[in-house]
Amino acid sequence: MALSPPIVSTGNVGFDAILRGGLPSSRLYLLEGAPGSGKTTLGLQFLLEGVAAGESVLYITLSETSEELESVAHSHGWSLHGIDLFEFSSTEHILSGEHEQSILHPWETELGDTIKLIERRVDQLKPRRLVFDSLSEMRLLAQDPLRYRRQVLALKQYFAGRDITVLLVDDLTGFSGERDNHLHSLCHGVVTLERLTLDFGAARRRLQVQKLRGVDFIAGFHDFTIRKGGLEVYPRLIAATHHVPFDSEPVGSGVAELDNLLAGGPLRGTSTLVTGPAGSGKTTVALTYLSAACARGENCTIYEFDERIATLIARGDSMGMRLSHYVANGQLVIQQIDPAEISPGEFAWRVRTEVETRASRMIVVDSLNGYMAAMPQEQQLILQIHELLSYLSQLGVVTFLINPQHGLVGSMSSNLNISYVADSVILLRFFEAQGRLRKAMSILKHRSAPHEDAIRELRIDAQGVRVGEPLVHFRGVLTGTPEYFGADMPLMEERNRGD
Repeated sequence: MALSPPIVSTGNVGFDAILRGGLPSSRLYLLEGAPGSGKTTLGLQFLLEGVAAGESVLYITLSETSEELESVAHSHGWSLHGIDLFEFSSTEHILSGEHEQSILHPWETELGDTIKLIERRVDQLKPRRLVFDSLSEMRLLAQDPLRYRRQVLALKQYFAGRDITVLLVDDLTGFSGERDNHLHSLCHGVVTLERLTLDFGAARRRLQVQKLRGVDFIAGFHDFTIRKGGLEVYPRLIAATHHVPFDSEPVGSGVAELDNLLAGGPLRGTSTLVTGPAGSGKTTVALTYLSAACARGENCTIYEFDERIATLIARGDSMGMRLSHYVANGQLVIQQIDPAEISPGEFAWRVRTEVETRASRMIVVDSLNGYMAAMPQEQQLILQIHELLSYLSQLGVVTFLINPQHGLVGSMSSNLNISYVADSVILLRFFEAQGRLRKAMSILKHRSAPHEDAIRELRIDAQGVRVGEPLVHFRGVLTGTPEYFGADMPLMEERNRGD
C-alpha cells in the first residue's frame, strides 16, 4: 500500500486551512486566474515558505521580469533572497548550453529547446519547490494546442521523477479563451483565483479549489484580499464543524421589566432581532444587554456599519452604560465596518477571530442594512447570515441584530426578511397618545420560552431604558401607525435624575 506524500505548507494560513493543512508534496498543481487576481503573490508566498524551511526553491518566469518580481516582493515587505530566479528576457539573446545562462529570447527559440534549458536548470539546482510563471507564454511558443499539451505532459513526466512540488501559473489566455480541461486532468490539483469588479466599492477577490486528489478540502468559494504581507484568505464558514458545550442560561439586561418580556432574557446561543423605524431605540436596547454583559466581566463585540464609533460611545456613556470604560479595559471591541470595502467572507472571519481568539460572548451587528450592502445577492445574504448565526449558536454566543425599517410612521417595511432566522424578535414602534409621540415595545417571537404578548411603553432617558406597564387600548399596532386611546395612568412620564 503506497504511503501518502507529506503535506507542505503553502505559506498562507487561510489557504492551508482550506486544504486541511497544505499541499501533498512532490505533485504538480495548477494555479489559474485572470491578471491581477493574486497568482504571483501566492506563488511567492509558497516559495518563501520553502526558503524559511531551508529548502532550495526556484521561480521560472517567462512573463515577469526580475525587477517586476522585486517590486511585488517589496510591496509586501519581502526579500527574494534565497529564491533562485530563472528569467526569460527580451533584452539579450543567450542560447548557449552553459547551465549558468538564464536569459534568452523565447519567441526566437523552439519550445523544445526552452523546455530543455528549464530541465537543465532544475537538474542543476535540485529545488524542492518550483513556480512556473506562466503557461500562456508556452502557448505562444507552441502555436498549436496539440504541441503545447504534449510539452506540458512532458514537463509533468519530467517532474514526476523528482521530489519537487510544482505550481504551474496560468492567466487563462488560452487558444480558445476558455479553461483547458486537458490541463486540469494532468494536474494533481487545480486552484482558481477570481477578481470581481462591482458597480461600487473595492474589487472582490475569491478563490476555489477545483480539485485536489486525495484531500478532503473545503469546497466552494472563499473570499480573500491582497494586503501588505500577501494574500489574506478567509475560509468559508461551515457552522456544523464548530461546537462547544455551554450552559443555555438566560442573559439579563439589568432592567427587570425588559428581561421579563423575554422570560428572563435571551438564552446563550440564541440570536435576537431588534426591528423598528429609525430613532425608536433599537441600538439602545441592544446596548443595554451588552453593557450588562461587560459588567459581568464578559468580552463583547460591536460591528458598527451605520453610526460613528465616537457617537455610539458618547451616547452609551450619557446613559450610564460605561462603554468607554469597557473599551479602555479591553472587554469591548467596536469595529467600524465599511460595507463597500469588505466581503461577507472577511466579515465572517472577523467574527470568528473575535469569538475564537478573544472569547467574545456577545455580538451586536448594527445594522443588517449595512451588512446587506456588502452582499449584492439577497439569497446568498440570507444563507451567509444563517450560517454565521448557526456558528455563533454552536459556541453559545448571544447575538443581537439591528434591523432598521423604512419610514418613521405609516406602513413600514424592511428590504430584508430575516425574522425567521432569528430566535427572538423585538418589535419597536412609535405611537401617539395625548398629542405626544411615544415608543412601544412588544415581543413577536421567542423560541426559547413562553414570552409576554403585551404591548409596553419604552422610555429612554439619561438613566437608560425603562419599560412601562402593559398598554391595552391600542388601534393599528401592526400597521405601523398605532394609536393609544386608553387612560393616562399606564403611560410613563419623565423621571428625576435621582429616581
